[in-house]
Amino acid sequence: MRRRGRRAYIRSVYFLPSLATLGNAVCGFGAMYVSSLAAMAIEAKPGEYVFRDPLARQLATPNGFVVAAYLIFIAMVFDALDGRLARFTRHTTDFGGQLDSLADVVSFGAAPAFIALQLFRVEVLDVYHVPIALSRLNWAIGALYFSCAALRLARFNVSNEHGEQHHFSFLGLPSPGAGGAVAAWILMQQDLRWQGIAEGGNVAARHLANACVYILPVIVLGTGLLMISNTRYPHVVNRFMRGKRGFGRLLFVVVLLLLLVVWHQYVLGIGMLIYAFYGFANWIFARIRRTHPNIP
Repeated sequence: MRRRGRRAYIRSVYFLPSLATLGNAVCGFGAMYVSSLAAMAIEAKPGEYVFRDPLARQLATPNGFVVAAYLIFIAMVFDALDGRLARFTRHTTDFGGQLDSLADVVSFGAAPAFIALQLFRVEVLDVYHVPIALSRLNWAIGALYFSCAALRLARFNVSNEHGEQHHFSFLGLPSPGAGGAVAAWILMQQDLRWQGIAEGGNVAARHLANACVYILPVIVLGTGLLMISNTRYPHVVNRFMRGKRGFGRLLFVVVLLLLLVVWHQYVLGIGMLIYAFYGFANWIFARIRRTHPNIP
């Protein structure tokens, strides 16, 4: 009985990584569903999306696009957990790797592109009389982003090696980084929009929110192309957060966490964008150094 109970316990532990991976995929699917409701000008509390009539207009907050963006970040948490759980249980398998990539293509490929498409359509295409070509271009950018995410994950699958020692850097922008950059930008834009339309709203915030919407397709296009680039991106946790570090690094992390508590929309929006375009900036700097060897 004791041996049988232990085998059942081990099987249940090995089951956890797959559950976390499926949680990642479900969050991506939920983000698309919520953003589609937001595009129909339906706002409800997160729990009411499932249990109430989706055709009824709700006046409660938060805005659906904000909920959808947060679901992308929850998917990122699940994506980080499944690998940790698999290594903790010493049960990393090819099945888990394939399932993880399938979940990532939903949460960080299809979902961010779909949310950005819906937001741009609601706040630009449906408000202003724009040529039909612009609407098609918006769709084409989203489709290109999704295609780049699928190619990025397929390339990762065929070159992936088990073991944390092989994951200190990535070839091309990781799909969670790309999806997180798009979602964080949407969070920042929606917060600026809320400040601009609230009672006694900030005019500067409203103009900044409009500017962020117009920049959004450029971010979607840029992050999509960076996913299939040959630029190396560091794994932030594995490279910079492990091992012995100085007090300066510890102080930086504490300040960053405090800023996340106070202004998490703006810290995430700017920070994720910096990480996403870090590879491109590094590539430019390397070319400049090759052209001008005297530059330190």
